[in-house]
Order: sequence, then structure tokens, then C-alpha cells
Amino acid sequence: MPDNARIRDCAEGLAAPAPPRRPTAWHPRADLLTARSQPLPPLAWPRSLRLLPHTLVVLTAVALAATGADTTARLLAAAHAATVVVALRRPVPAWWLSTGLAVGIVLGHPPTSDNELWVWAVQACVLFLLALRVPTPSAALATAISGLVMLILELAGAAVGPWPLAGFGFVLFALAPTIGAVARGRREDRARLTEQIAATAQERALRTVLEERARIARELHDVVAHHMSMISIQADAAPHRVPDPPQALVTEFASIRATAQEGLGELRRLLGLLRAEPSGDEPPTTAPQPSLARLDTLLASVRATGLPVTAHTGGTPRPLPPGVELSAYRIVQEALSNVLRHAPGATATVHVDHGRSTLRLRITNTPATRPAAPSPGAGHGLTGMRERATMLGGELSAGPAPDGGFEVTAALPVPPYAEEPAR
Repeated sequence: MPDNARIRDCAEGLAAPAPPRRPTAWHPRADLLTARSQPLPPLAWPRSLRLLPHTLVVLTAVALAATGADTTARLLAAAHAATVVVALRRPVPAWWLSTGLAVGIVLGHPPTSDNELWVWAVQACVLFLLALRVPTPSAALATAISGLVMLILELAGAAVGPWPLAGFGFVLFALAPTIGAVARGRREDRARLTEQIAATAQERALRTVLEERARIARELHDVVAHHMSMISIQADAAPHRVPDPPQALVTEFASIRATAQEGLGELRRLLGLLRAEPSGDEPPTTAPQPSLARLDTLLASVRATGLPVTAHTGGTPRPLPPGVELSAYRIVQEALSNVLRHAPGATATVHVDHGRSTLRLRITNTPATRPAAPSPGAGHGLTGMRERATMLGGELSAGPAPDGGFEVTAALPVPPYAEEPAR
């Protein structure tokens, strides 16, 4: 496979969605016979409302506990309603306990016609909370067991209630776990969606970094190639500058020139690997790489677009390594481009300070005076600036300014002065 095609396939693989999850096997014994803790998760709402479902469950249990015609019935109702609170943390034990208490209440102290519905209501609440934590097949099996127990009691002549009331209880048994299963499915779908969004954002960020590094490498190719070419030319011309050079010296310079030529060839292959495949509508650029010497031209073009920008230079300007010049120019360019996109109507200031061993850049802008147009997708500006600074061993920070605008600062290490210049 060609190198460019391999890179394209890797990039597409980064953006490909994760494969769908396979449905897990159904284990009713593990779901309904394991007394493990399964707390009801809070809602993804504001902090003051996250525990609202838990509060409503407790209030419902208190209301159900208040039923009963006499003292014994009230105590049994309170014990039965307490299983609803237990189901907030351990739904499986709470369901078994609720079913056992329901059978005991019906057989030992049958409820009267005034409060006989609370036995069904408590069971329905526990089934609802159970369906929120266990798989739907297990919740359906638990509902079937509860319904079968109550049906047996009804057919055996126990005072569960008249058939219309029993029919209403069976409807509660069907609705409660169904609603719980639907709510659980929606919660799981939201969790999977959130996980997929986070994974996609991470992959996009990684792809952005890789694309920006490839772009920086393409730009630095010219700088490195220039130095390699100079080595080759000087090695070729050096023997001619010395009269009657020794043969060993000529051989050594020829070896240096051959090594430089081989390095240039490797650089060309590397550039072909990093360069995107031609699309036909973007001709390759042949302009020289920019430097700080062209900063005034950049500022003039930015002013022509309507952005007032001023520049301040400190220290003693001097020739810097081409990589530093290129990265500094690109950082200023990206920062001003961000001002144009995200802060319409603002003014910008560029500070360039030539220190003894550090080139400091500071680009600030005032707050926007009108809303910015929506920007499609995530840009590469801040990522590219950070990559350039890190590549040179420098630092870059970007964030809101105290006056409400935005500020970008960079410190790039440069070779120190040969001697301290006179002030």
C-alpha cells in the first residue's frame, strides 16, 4: 500500500465510530438471586435536583406506611412500605422481602376493603425500582413471579381483594416494570451516547494534533533542506579553496557531500509522505517560508480586513534560526486569525520582545463588539500554536484577559547573544 494511502486509512480509522456493543447474555440467577448493592443513580440535573427521585420514593413509602385500619395493620404496612426504601440501594433483596411480606400480610392479617390496594402498590413500586437496575428479561421474570403469587392467593380464596381490584393490581404490576425498563433503556442509551461523544472528541483532538504536526513538518522541510543544501555546496567547493589539497581531505569532503545529498533525498521522500494527495483545486505553494521580517506585511493585510492592530517591538532584533522565525510568524498569524473569527469589532495588539535567550510574543485583543459568526467544526489554531512552541522547547498559554478580551503569550528559546549589546 502506498504511504499516502496508509496515512489516509489511519486518519479514517481514527474517525470511524466504535463498533456496536453486543447484547450481553441473560443470567436470571445472577440478576435475581444475588444480594449485591445497586444504588439508584442520581439524575444528571442541577445539584439541588439530582436526588429528587430518591426523595419522591421516600415520600411514597411514608404515604404507603400510613395505611391500615388498626395498629397491627399500620405496623405491617410500615414494614411493607420500608421495602420501597430498601429498594433504593438493594432492589433484589427488597423485592424478595416485599413478596414475602405481601404473602404474610394477605394470609395472616388480610387488608380491609379500604386499604387493600396498598399491598399491590408497594409491590408495584418495588418492581419499578427493580426494573431500573436489572435487565428487562429479569425484571419481566420478577413481575411474572409476583403476579403468579398474587394470582394463587386470589384463586385460593385469600382476601387479596375483589376481582376488579385484583385486575387493577395486575395492571400496576404490568405498568410499573415496563416504565422502569423504558427509563433504564433511555439512561443506558444516554450513557452510551455520552461515551461515544467523548471518544469521538478525543479522536478528533488526536487527529487535529497529527494533522497540525504534519503541516508543521512540511513547513520545516524547506528550512532543513536549505541547511542540507548549504552543507553539500560548501563541501563541494571547499577543496577548490585550498591549493593542492591532500587527497584525504578531498575524499572526506566528497563523503560529506554524498551524505548531504542522501539526506536531501530522504527529506524529499519524507515530504512526499507528509504531503496530502493533490485534489486538483489547490496548486502547491512555491512561496518562501515567512519570517518575522515579513511581520509588517502580515499586519498590513490584517488591517485591510478591518481589524485595527498595533505592533510593539522590544529588545534588539537580530537574525534568528529559521525554525524560530517561522514558528513565531505562524503564532502571530494564527492569533490574529482567531481575533478575526471570534471577536468581531475588537482591536488587537502584538508585542514582540527580543530577549537575550528568549523571544517573547504577546497577542491581545479587546472584547468583541458584536456576536461572532458560527464557526464550523473545531479549528487547529490553538493546537498548532502549542505544537510549534513545544517543538522548539518553549511555552505557550492562551486564555481570557482581565478586560474581557483574549490573550496569547509565547516564550521561544533562541541562541543567546555572543556578547551583551551596549545599551
